[in-house]
Amino acid sequence: MVQVKSALSKDVIEVGQHFYIRASSSLADDRTRVLLNGDTFAVFDRGGDVHPVGFGQQGIFHKETRHLSRLETHFCGERPLLLSSTIREDNVLIGVDLTNPDLVMPNGQVLARGILHIYRTKFLTERIAYDQITLHNYGEVTIEGDLSFEFEADFADIFEVRGEKRARRGEMLPGIVERSSVSLEYQGLDQIRRITRVECSAPACHTHEGGITVPIHLEPQCETAFTMTIESRREEADTKPAPYDDALQRMNHERSISPLAEVDISTSSEQFNHWIRRSHADLMMMLAHTPFGPYPYAGVPWFSTVFGRDGIITALELLWVAPSVARGVLSYLAATQATSFDAERDAEPGKILHEVRKGEMAELREVPFGRYYGTIDGTPLFIMLAAAFYERTADLEFLRALWPSILAALEWIDKYGDRDGDGFVEYARHTDHGLAQQGWKDSSDSVFHSDGRLAAGPIALCEVQSYVYAAKKGIAAVARDLGNIRLAEQLDEQALELRTKFSSAFWIDELSTFALALDGEKKPCRVRSSNAGHCLFSGVASEAQQRSVRDLLLSPAFFSGWGVRTIVAGEKRYNPMSYHNGSVWPHDNAVIAYGAVRSEDKVLALRVMSGLLDLSENVIQHRLPELICGFERRKGKGPTLYPVACSPQAWAAGSVFMVLQACLGLEIQVKEGRVYLHHSALPESLEEVCIRNLRVGAASVDLTFERYGETVGVNIERRRGAVEIVALR
Repeated sequence: MVQVKSALSKDVIEVGQHFYIRASSSLADDRTRVLLNGDTFAVFDRGGDVHPVGFGQQGIFHKETRHLSRLETHFCGERPLLLSSTIREDNVLIGVDLTNPDLVMPNGQVLARGILHIYRTKFLTERIAYDQITLHNYGEVTIEGDLSFEFEADFADIFEVRGEKRARRGEMLPGIVERSSVSLEYQGLDQIRRITRVECSAPACHTHEGGITVPIHLEPQCETAFTMTIESRREEADTKPAPYDDALQRMNHERSISPLAEVDISTSSEQFNHWIRRSHADLMMMLAHTPFGPYPYAGVPWFSTVFGRDGIITALELLWVAPSVARGVLSYLAATQATSFDAERDAEPGKILHEVRKGEMAELREVPFGRYYGTIDGTPLFIMLAAAFYERTADLEFLRALWPSILAALEWIDKYGDRDGDGFVEYARHTDHGLAQQGWKDSSDSVFHSDGRLAAGPIALCEVQSYVYAAKKGIAAVARDLGNIRLAEQLDEQALELRTKFSSAFWIDELSTFALALDGEKKPCRVRSSNAGHCLFSGVASEAQQRSVRDLLLSPAFFSGWGVRTIVAGEKRYNPMSYHNGSVWPHDNAVIAYGAVRSEDKVLALRVMSGLLDLSENVIQHRLPELICGFERRKGKGPTLYPVACSPQAWAAGSVFMVLQACLGLEIQVKEGRVYLHHSALPESLEEVCIRNLRVGAASVDLTFERYGETVGVNIERRRGAVEIVALR
């Protein structure tokens, strides 16, 4: 039986229990507008509404609960027509231009299309979505009609929105209708009452459960405006939202003092400028304020929360431009470091967390991710970031305060990370509820043998050994400066021993690369993967091995034209449409490119920069998504997008900074008061790069890089304080 769903009768057809959008409907437009502020994010359609159909991720979410699942705007019963929809470059404000369709008004008046202009501006604070609506009558007669807003709140947990089924849910409470507001409420099984309050500033508005109607009386060539606020809260005291202008001014001020606001980067390429400005704005939006400092939330919509690995890699990408992000990440992860065993959460003493969740299902442990530790690389990456932060800032007092957490992390590596004492760090989950794969490629089928068989654990990934090597080498320098000479010597010895063992166990001559992993029987997974590219920056690979891996990653079977694939074309499980077995990830490419930061050979880094730069020109708003499909780049055709990729995604946004650093060979040693430039190079598409206000301790410098044929020169435009620029060629 086919019937038309009444609420969306002109747009959605119901067949059995399934809903389908008419191809002619504006709902078929799958482009969205995203806003994020701390623990609240919103995904709107381009008209500024929210629809419970399509991909299903639209809505306003607060602390991982969907507080608004439907918002529909109608003028005289009809959806307004979309004229344009933009988001301000700094991601603070969405602007939407709408107009009326051809209408017969309630009084019998015929209103021709395009007479009434409806302009919406939307922004988000910590808990409140602001929506200012301005109406202008460009006609010659008075307009009499209604502008109505219908809304619902399903209070679905983020995991429900992603498709998880729950045996039972909490209770929807009766709505509270007041003169100018409507409150929707839900009592969760966790005994937390969640509230969505929709309020309208129009004096003559009418309210009813699930809706607000604003009568419109508009003389010719006149204008009127009012504000809607949608507040998401958890039993907090009922507070009056700040006026629209005051709240917006505060938002603008917060963005202006972001950790990323200090350094300014511009280039001769408008294409590159679009990419870096979009990345900069996305990262400012995703930096959450925590009691420990700024922390980059991982991505919207599915990962708008703290992730250990993602936060660390994003902080590494930004370290040369904004070291305070790394400080916030390190402080947060030290404060949440595991101190005891918890099998359900894969927690062990000293281990760094994988993710934090705040929703109802996490509170009830229906999912194990409330505070979950199932990541094998978070702990060595934590130490690696701490060492890199010290090199970048020379802040010994901060490292001294962090030292107990670093020692606990080092103990975890040797005692719990190396499960069988063979010198390698490996993983296996403690229960069936945890993640089966615990590296950055965490899909269930991401670790396999050359014949396609899934590898049995415990599994030692090649890149994790690279991280451990970098962590021990790097933190040894900190130990020396703290006076722990014996520990520093031990760490250097352990790193050297690991390098020797790693080469012997992981290097596969016939593949010219490192094995993806060792399985539980210590048999190598002879699979050519991008994971090997993460062994280029740490020094764990010999010079000859690095050359071999770089050459392989540049081969057509690996390099799609947009970037390096996660798995080489031709492997048994290669699939360019998979999440981890043939796709292209910007952050993966950035880490691979970072291997060239001190190298004279910049070919791979330059190819990665050019591929990602072109990708940025072929995606909406120049925003690199979490990943794209790994199909070969075809002349005259854009990339094939991965349908449910997060966008924006923090470590994808941060990739531009790490790739640029790699190509410029930029290394900052604050103890020495020096900026090293190792064999700086730029692609043909980039003639000039200007970096202003690069801070080196108490000093700062402005640098301009200019490309001359195959070489790059550097000019010091301004220098304040004691800082030396050392160009190595």
